[in-house]
Amino acid sequence: MRNMNSNPASTTTPNGNAFAAEPAGGAPSPTFRPLYQQIKALITQGLESGEWKPGEIIPSEVELAARYKVSQGTVRKAIDKLAADNLLVRRQGKGTFVATHSEDRVQFRFLRLLPDDGDVHPHVSRLLECKRLRAPAEIARQLDFKPADPVVLIKRLLQFDGVTTVLDEIWLPGAVFRGLTAERLAEYKGPLYAMFETEFGTRMIRASEKIRAVPADEAVAKALDVAAGFPLLSVERVSYTYGDRPVEVRRGWYVTTGYYYQNDLS
Repeated sequence: MRNMNSNPASTTTPNGNAFAAEPAGGAPSPTFRPLYQQIKALITQGLESGEWKPGEIIPSEVELAARYKVSQGTVRKAIDKLAADNLLVRRQGKGTFVATHSEDRVQFRFLRLLPDDGDVHPHVSRLLECKRLRAPAEIARQLDFKPADPVVLIKRLLQFDGVTTVLDEIWLPGAVFRGLTAERLAEYKGPLYAMFETEFGTRMIRASEKIRAVPADEAVAKALDVAAGFPLLSVERVSYTYGDRPVEVRRGWYVTTGYYYQNDLS
């Protein structure tokens, strides 16, 4: 395989690690990128470009090894890392598939509120509003674009076992989500992230959250049917797609009576 580092004076170790050779001046170069990470980046480019779409099987390790002219072990390590990042899913005896938000195991990756009994309860989403407007300065900053650029604002409630439990305020880049309307949201029956993935070509691959306890203000209390000042869990999330590009700001208020927020660390 031709070395994929931008530095033409790089070489590869027997175990598949690529590193930059020492420059003529004698000072060691800080460039070091294991070969499996380069293969991971190439596979990720294929996912981002749509060469392999959500839910589709990708080529076998043998085929990818031949394509990239590396060992099968190097490809396997790259795929292991992509599976750990929830971008790929291995299925025993079937192959490796592009992860999709339509799968149950992925749907609840971003919904971390669980009942005290530990079971995952189905929820019902109730749309309150969907409208286009100019981005407030703070939302524009978090989405990394200019203030007053167009955004889509979605407000909805989540009900668990008939009880209103979550109020979501979701901000999306207007240029990415052209054509997203309340009617379109009402017609779609699957998870919201699955809709973003299939209809707008935008996959959420990671998120950063800030969590704090807050008292409910009057507007939030009315939406959640609790008293003003009622203790809530506030979750502020920025979600990212390929290239670490922010594509969603979400502000959620959670009633945690009988529920807890679970976050798995590794």
